[in-house]
Amino acid sequence: MQKRVPIAPDAAHCSSCMLGHVCIPVGMAASEVEKLDDLVKERVRVEKGKTLYELDSPLDAVYGLRYGSLKTQLEDATGQFQITGFHLPGEIVGLDGILESRHISNAVALEDSEVCVIRLAEIDRVSAHLPSLQQQFRRLMSREIGRSHQMLATLGSMRSEQRLAAFLLNLSQRYTTLGYSSTEFVLRMSREEIGNYLGLTLETVSRLFSRFGREGLIRINQREVRLLDVAGLRQLLGHEHC
Repeated sequence: MQKRVPIAPDAAHCSSCMLGHVCIPVGMAASEVEKLDDLVKERVRVEKGKTLYELDSPLDAVYGLRYGSLKTQLEDATGQFQITGFHLPGEIVGLDGILESRHISNAVALEDSEVCVIRLAEIDRVSAHLPSLQQQFRRLMSREIGRSHQMLATLGSMRSEQRLAAFLLNLSQRYTTLGYSSTEFVLRMSREEIGNYLGLTLETVSRLFSRFGREGLIRINQREVRLLDVAGLRQLLGHEHC
């Protein structure tokens, strides 16, 4: 279920949002960020398990995740899904479909979530008096492409235990960027979803979590994870000095 929420005059805008250090304003001058307050005029609330947008639907906006979490996934003709990403607050979803003006994946809420709606027409309008905005979106698109390339490298060259270690370290880094603990967090996705994303079976993911626990790398209770030995996880990847 989607609930559209017009932004009230006294509500948080880009210039006052707590996620400004990771979302659209990141790296922009304060004087430029103030001009972004015109960019977002509504938000959408999406209940857990519901879809924000669907594969092949027309794309007239991209979305900044304000709170909650989302997964993006592809679906083939047989109804099989392939998860392509998990998205946390401050991240932009929908950028991958801009070229074709159609969404190339489904975006589904992993928990009750809210997104800022960034209309493409508004981007063009605001860019007329804020030229750096177009450059900012190119930077954001480049970041998403980089993540996709990193994922392909992970699936193509890593052993199963390396894939899970890389996944946990990636979440750790992203939570750190948000200002949260880098070693204690809740997995909003199921083990089956993690396996789908990493190209592993549910059984393999469960076995690896148990193995990491026995080896003192992590402590896990349901979906609550604590990284006990970050250096050990990095060593699995051959990054002893990272």
